[in-house]
Parts: sequence; structure tokens; C-alpha cells
Amino acid sequence: MRPTETTTSPGGLDVEPTPPPRRRRVLLVGGAVAVVLVALAVWLLLPSGPPPLTQADVDRAVQQGIEQAREVERSTPPAATAAFEAIAPSLVTVTAQFPGVAPADGGLGTGVVINGDGSVLTALHVVQGAAQVQVAFADGTSAGARVVAAQPADDVAVLAVDRLPEVVVPAVMAGPPAIGETVFAVGNPLGLTSSLTAGVVSGSGRAITSEHGVAIDGLIQFDAAVNPGSSGGPLLNSAGQVVGIVTALANPAHQDFFVGIGFAVPIETAGGAAGGPQQ
Repeated sequence: MRPTETTTSPGGLDVEPTPPPRRRRVLLVGGAVAVVLVALAVWLLLPSGPPPLTQADVDRAVQQGIEQAREVERSTPPAATAAFEAIAPSLVTVTAQFPGVAPADGGLGTGVVINGDGSVLTALHVVQGAAQVQVAFADGTSAGARVVAAQPADDVAVLAVDRLPEVVVPAVMAGPPAIGETVFAVGNPLGLTSSLTAGVVSGSGRAITSEHGVAIDGLIQFDAAVNPGSSGGPLLNSAGQVVGIVTALANPAHQDFFVGIGFAVPIETAGGAAGGPQQ
């Protein structure tokens, strides 16, 4: 224990030390307590959660959602546009000249580039028996072509081209579409080059006898409009991937125009003619 300290006065008398200023300490403690009490009171008076939504708040949120949806829609192209842009560089116009037939009456069809060497896949009946075959690529390059492979049972043929464009863009292939799936047929119907029509897959595994007397089975049935000149063209899914090669249209009345149903050879079958990539 420390000894009690004393102070010697100038006169030599011992006096007790002066006590510390306790009043100031009490005032400080009291002030701190008051601040805490005020803060507690303010906290108790504040609302316990966010303010309730008003009708104006709801209307404003709905309007913001509509504007955001419209902006997304404006910035996203329609599926048909995206599909056409994907296939356009791979699309080919096929013209066939037959013996004894005037050039103006030659056959017209469509084809699609299926691999990096520029091989073109088309419908066999477009070029079968032709004396001369001419192809035109998307960039305007024209060249002669010849049949190098064929699958008569599936009405598909592969063409080798004499001169390729500077840039060869093979199409991307995909697996079989489901019934009800949106599909697009791209080709040259009635001479209207690079036309796109839209529909859905309305059946699968169909069997038909073509107008040339060939029995073909395992076909995709769809309702996108196709007409003479569409044969050999690609049938696309929404991503612009080739799921089939257009081969025929239903023609019970023996008309020269589309009557509501078209058929395509699945690409996993057609692609086999060239040993092309399959999925």
C-alpha cells in the first residue's frame, strides 16, 4: 500500500491533499446518458420497415418493366432474321440444263455448302440427267458443277464445284427437330431467289412417293411454304442450323404449287452422301 501523501504548507504545517473535481465527472457521465436516451427515443420513433407501396409505386414499376422488355425486343432480331443471316453465306442457287430442253426451260433448285472444300448438297431430282449444272454462291461467284455422289433412295446429291468463292462458309448442321418446332425453308421458289418461309414441323418419319416415282421414307413433314425451285434447299431450326434438305411437297391434286405440306430429308441422312459432319 502506498503511504498517504501529505503536503507541507509554507508555514511548515502538514495539510491533507485537495480532493479531485468529482462534479465535472458526474456532468460528463450524465451528458453521455442523455445522448444515449435521445438516440434510443429517435430509434423507437422510426418506422420498423420500408414504407408501404402506393398505387403510384406499382404503376411506375410496371411501366419500367414494360420499357425494359421493349428495349430487349428492339435489340433482339426475330428468330427468322437470325436464321436467315446464319445460312445466307452458305446458300447456293443450282441451275440445270437438260438435253433437248431450251435454256429458258432448264431446271432451277437450291443447294447448301456443307463442308470446307465447297461441296454442295442438293436434291438429286434437281440435277439428275442434266447435261450441264451451274451454281451461284452467295457472293455472286458462278461456276460449273458436277454430281460426285448421290443417294437415290433419299433424293440427295453432292456437287463438286469447278471454282470456289474466296471465302467458303459451310452451313452448321443440327439434329432432328421435334414435332411442333419452328422451322424455316430457304430457297428459290418459283425463281424468287433467297426466299425464306416459316412454319412448324408437323410430322416425322413420313414416307412418300415422289413425282419421279421414287419411294422415300424417314422424312420430316413441315408446313412452311415450298414451291418448284425450293428443292435442295436447307430446312433450318431457329438457330439457322440445317436440320433437313427440302425434297418434295405434298401434291395430291398434281398442282405445280404448294398445297400446305412439304417434306425434307433429315440432314443426318442427307449429309451421309458426302460423309459430311453429322450431329
